[in-house]
Amino acid sequence: MSLDHYYLLGRSGLRVSRLALGTMNFGTGGFHAAYGKTEQESGAIFHRYLEAGGNFVDTADFYTAGESETILGNLIAAAKVRDRVVLTTKFTNSVDPKDPNAGGNGRKHMIRAVEASLRRLRTDYIDLFMLHTWDRITPVEEVMRTLDDLTRAGKIRYAGLSDVPSWYAARAQTYAEAHSLEPVINLQLPYSLIDRAIETEHVPMGQSLGLGITAWSPLGGGFLTGKYRSTDHGLTGEGRLTGAGSPAQQRTEREWRLLATLENVADKLGLTMAQVALNWVATQPGVAAAIVGASNTGQLDTTLTALDVELPAELRAQLDEASSVPPASVYQMFTPAYQSWLVNPGLKVGDKPAEYAPVVRNWTPGAGG
Repeated sequence: MSLDHYYLLGRSGLRVSRLALGTMNFGTGGFHAAYGKTEQESGAIFHRYLEAGGNFVDTADFYTAGESETILGNLIAAAKVRDRVVLTTKFTNSVDPKDPNAGGNGRKHMIRAVEASLRRLRTDYIDLFMLHTWDRITPVEEVMRTLDDLTRAGKIRYAGLSDVPSWYAARAQTYAEAHSLEPVINLQLPYSLIDRAIETEHVPMGQSLGLGITAWSPLGGGFLTGKYRSTDHGLTGEGRLTGAGSPAQQRTEREWRLLATLENVADKLGLTMAQVALNWVATQPGVAAAIVGASNTGQLDTTLTALDVELPAELRAQLDEASSVPPASVYQMFTPAYQSWLVNPGLKVGDKPAEYAPVVRNWTPGAGG
């Protein structure tokens, strides 16, 4: 179990682990209290992640009503690892229901949010500060100029976006480039074998404009762990997804067939279904890291070994086929089959030859890499 291989996040010089530690369950307050962990329990998970070589930690001011940031701040300070950790936090959600400027992505709230996060995290800078979700009304120019101001002021090192439309991210990055502002380097989005929607636009946009994708919910909210099963009496299994009204109660036949394929692949590799599902996400095009959480250190240990195995091409192809969704509407025109109409089938036309941009690694082949 080791996370001692690091890659650049987006078009930047920031090196991060391929598995990021999600801390939505650090703390017992607020919206996430049902599955929250005490500071002592959180500390055990945090230290185990660091021991494995991980350096990429994700939180938000919204998680456990601010407790996640407070606990992380205490743990990082006590362990004296601030410079080693790549600390990510996010803002957008309201912190005062009576104040219209206490939420959203405007300059007033963004500056207040970063100052509050700095206090809770007990630090004077945030490595990666992210807009948590699109608020639909704040001008993208205001967002990018404020992020640029915070970077130049030393409050944050890099900026990113989470849960935004692809056109919005493209507009933001293009505006930054056109006006010599600090670019965004990260795009945080849901991505898993049962939710591949971002492949339509977000992934190629990120690859083109320099935004490395960090995938949240790579296990489909726990569905891909295999602990839930469909019976004549409904969904069985212990977990959040068996609650009344849960999306898992309305899983499609396609998703259950996917689960069977995933189980078959996992059995052939001697891995858990969760490990295979996580490996698939973390090694997909455009993905810089997958965000993983844990209820305890034992679960984290199992998770962190997910990348110790390379998925064989034939088994990956089985997962790809079982999880694929045919493109709809205009996107049908951007497939290899349709594109063959644009160039004579007897000709070979591509972007660049495979050797044009060889992979660059700084570790020695055969020495752990």
